[in-house]
Amino acid sequence: MDAGHAGHAKDGDGPLAVHEADTEVSEGLSRRSFLTGALAATAVASAGALVGCGGTPKAAAVDEKAAAPAATDWLGSEPVIETIDETIETEVLVAGGGTGGLFAACAAAEEGAQVVVLEKSTFSGGVRDNIAAINSRLQQENNCVIDTEGLLLDMTRYANGQCDARLHRLWANISGEMVDWYQDRIEERDLQLFHEADFTNNETLYRHYATGHIPSWPADAEFAGIPVEVNGKHVLGDYARSKGAEFHFETRMIKLVKEGARVVGAIAQDGDGRYIQINASKGVIVATGGYAWNQEMLDALQPHTQNMYSLCIAVPGTEGDGIKACLWAGAKMDDTHLGMVFDRVAVMPNEVGGHETTGKMMWIGSNPWLKVNLKGERYCNESSPYSYCVQAATTQPDNTFCTIWDSDWERYVAQFDIHGCARVVPFDNGAPTNVPLEAEKAMNAALIEEGYIQQADTIEELAEKLNIPADAFAATVARQNENFDNQTDPDFGKEPFRLSALRTAPFFGARTSGYLLCTLDGIQIDTNVQALDAKGSPIEGLYVVGNDSGSYYSNIYPNLSTGNAAGRTCAFGRRAGKIAATGSAD
Repeated sequence: MDAGHAGHAKDGDGPLAVHEADTEVSEGLSRRSFLTGALAATAVASAGALVGCGGTPKAAAVDEKAAAPAATDWLGSEPVIETIDETIETEVLVAGGGTGGLFAACAAAEEGAQVVVLEKSTFSGGVRDNIAAINSRLQQENNCVIDTEGLLLDMTRYANGQCDARLHRLWANISGEMVDWYQDRIEERDLQLFHEADFTNNETLYRHYATGHIPSWPADAEFAGIPVEVNGKHVLGDYARSKGAEFHFETRMIKLVKEGARVVGAIAQDGDGRYIQINASKGVIVATGGYAWNQEMLDALQPHTQNMYSLCIAVPGTEGDGIKACLWAGAKMDDTHLGMVFDRVAVMPNEVGGHETTGKMMWIGSNPWLKVNLKGERYCNESSPYSYCVQAATTQPDNTFCTIWDSDWERYVAQFDIHGCARVVPFDNGAPTNVPLEAEKAMNAALIEEGYIQQADTIEELAEKLNIPADAFAATVARQNENFDNQTDPDFGKEPFRLSALRTAPFFGARTSGYLLCTLDGIQIDTNVQALDAKGSPIEGLYVVGNDSGSYYSNIYPNLSTGNAAGRTCAFGRRAGKIAATGSAD
C-alpha cells in the first residue's frame, strides 16, 4: 500500500521509507481493531496525529489558464527502468496485500495457481470490517431478505447514472457466496462472523439495506486462547500462504510490463532499492487501494472534496500506484472523481473544516443530532447518508458546521435506530458494533478534555464557546425543541424518532468536519474485472479491484447499504483471482 502525505514515504526518503505513524495505523487496519481498543483510552482522540491529512498546505492560487495543465501533472511519465536486479516467474501476480488483494490471492491459490503478492508496507494491509453481501447464509438464518431491485436502483441513483449497473448486479449475484466463504475461513480460526441485522420497523426517509457482515475479533470479545492480534489480514494471509501464495513485503509495484497488447507482469522495487521483474503468465491483479494519501492527485482530480474533510483515515500507503501503472498501460480512468467522506471529525472551536485543518475523530457525529452552520442556523436534514451533511456544509460559511446534543444523548442514540457503522447500541441479533457505547463515551470524554467538544450549562454559553451567534442559535434550539414536542419536522422533514430535544444540561457541541476513508474512483472495468482501455475494450492480462477500480460509484457513496465498498472489493477480488487463475469464474 502507498504511504500518506502526512508522515509517508517521500521521494527523498529512499525507495521505501516506512514511518512510525504509518506502522501504528496499518497494524490495526480493521476499523474496530484500529478504533475499539484505542477508543477506551484517550489515545483515540489523538488518532488525527497519526493519520491527519492537514499536514500539506493547499497549493497557492494561480491564474486559471496557467492552472489548466495541472490536471494531468500528477500522472507524469511512465518510469524507465534500465536495470533489473532479479526476475521472478509466477502465474498470477497480485499488487497490493489489503482487502481486495487478499481475497484475490486466496481465490487464485485455491484454484491451484502459483501466486505472488506484492505489498509495499512491512505487513499486509488487512481486511475491512463491514462487508456487504446479499443472500448470505447469515442473512438467511436471520430471515433477512434484501430488496435487491430496490438497492440496485438506489445505487444507480446515488451514482447519478454514471456507473455500469451490470457491475452492481454482478456484486448482488456473487456477494453471498463470497461472504459464506469468508465466514468459513473465520470459523476455522474459532472466531465468528455476524450479520448486522436490525428488526425494528422504523421507516426512514433514506432507505437502509442491512447488507453488512462484521467479524467479532478477539480485541472486541475475549475469545479464550485466541491471540488478540488475529484479524482479517492474519486469517486470509495465513490461508493464502497455506495454499502456496508467496508474499513480498516492503515491495512496491512501479509499473506494468506489456507484450503487445497484453499485460504480462510488473516491475517492482524492494526495500533495498532493487528492481524486480515479476513475470505473470496468467495475469496481474492490481489492488493497491486508491489514492487517498496522494495530495497531488486529490487536488487535481477532486478539489471539491478538499473542503469536506479534516482527517484522513485511509489505509496508509494508498498513493495511487496501481491507478498510475494502469493508465501508463493504456487503461481508462473514471471521468468523475469522489471520496468516501463521513461526518465524524471535530475541529477546534477557533478552526474551520477542510484538509488544511487536522481534526480528531468524533464517532458520535454521524447520529442525527441538531447540526447548525456557523451562523447558528440549521441547514439540512441530519437524518441522511453520512456524506450529506458534509456536502451541504460546503454551501455554508467556511464549510463547517456544529453538532449539538445534550446530557440525554445515551437515550437518544438508542431511539435513533441508526444502522451500519455509526450505530453504538447492540444490534437486535447480538451482532457487535464498530464502536460500542462505552468506547464512544471514552472518546467524547477525551475530546472534551482536549477542547474539541465544548460543554456548557446554557445554550448561550455553548454558542459563545463555539464562536457562533448566541441569539440565532438560541432561536434554532427553541425551534428544535418545538419540533421534538410536536414530533414533526416541517423545516427539513426529519423522521420523528430521530428528533431530539435540547433541554438537559450540560449541553455539548463541536465544530464538525468529515473524514476521508478512501477514494472511490478508478480504472474502468468490465464484468470479468478486466481493465478497459479508452475504447472500452478489455486489456488482456490486467485485472483491477477495490479502490483502484472504477465504473461503480459517482458523486456520492451509498453508505446506507452497510459495507457496500468493502463488499464490492471482496467479491470482485475473489472473482478476479478465479478468472486470472482459470480463465473462468465458474
